[in-house]
Amino acid sequence: MHTAHLDHVGVGRPIEGDSIYNGAHDNASGVASLLEIAKLYTQLKTNKPKRSVLFVMVTAEEMGLLGSLYFSNNPTVPKDKIVADVNTDMPTLIAPLLGVVPLGAEHSSLMENVKSAANQLGLEVMQDHMPQEVRFVRSDQYNFVLQGIPALHIKYGLKAKGSSEELDAKIKDFTQNHYHKPSDELNDSFNFEGGQTYVKLNFLISYLTASDPARPTWNKDSIFAQGKWVK
Repeated sequence: MHTAHLDHVGVGRPIEGDSIYNGAHDNASGVASLLEIAKLYTQLKTNKPKRSVLFVMVTAEEMGLLGSLYFSNNPTVPKDKIVADVNTDMPTLIAPLLGVVPLGAEHSSLMENVKSAANQLGLEVMQDHMPQEVRFVRSDQYNFVLQGIPALHIKYGLKAKGSSEELDAKIKDFTQNHYHKPSDELNDSFNFEGGQTYVKLNFLISYLTASDPARPTWNKDSIFAQGKWVK
């Protein structure tokens, strides 16, 4: 299953005379990525995956992951048939994508598919450089984790053609000055080459997962294994 949230803040407190919170990065870019991933699946003529692939666009993420909470409890397919969720939320496409942080993949066998897909695209799989933000539990994939479904969410890693410090500063600038503000709009901050790579990576991860007759499994030492999490 692929997920992305359609909603943003909408109309809010004006900043410099602008009250339209466009949500271009958060999360129009994630929705656009989802559509492109779906398009890639429709173009497969041979070697189609063994499993069906479900594309779900949820709402009310910004209000507390409410759309994914509802769907995870009331899915349109039998819940026990959903083997994994690949979520796309605010990829932050502001630079070429050279390194990736697969949030949550370290808890399950999905990490092997992440590594395989990243290797095909020449990407480095990196550690989360923002662990204090606990980002894995703050987006829609977490509601599926609470149902026992392995999930992941790909974010940018700090690998750049220039210095990693420069990329880190660029990400921090977006977070501090444009995240959840009217200035999160379609402009020259978007790196569409990075967007293409992001789509290819997420497609390959899910394609490998959907082509494997074995279900993804939680790692035995994961907090999410054997119902150890708190609902």
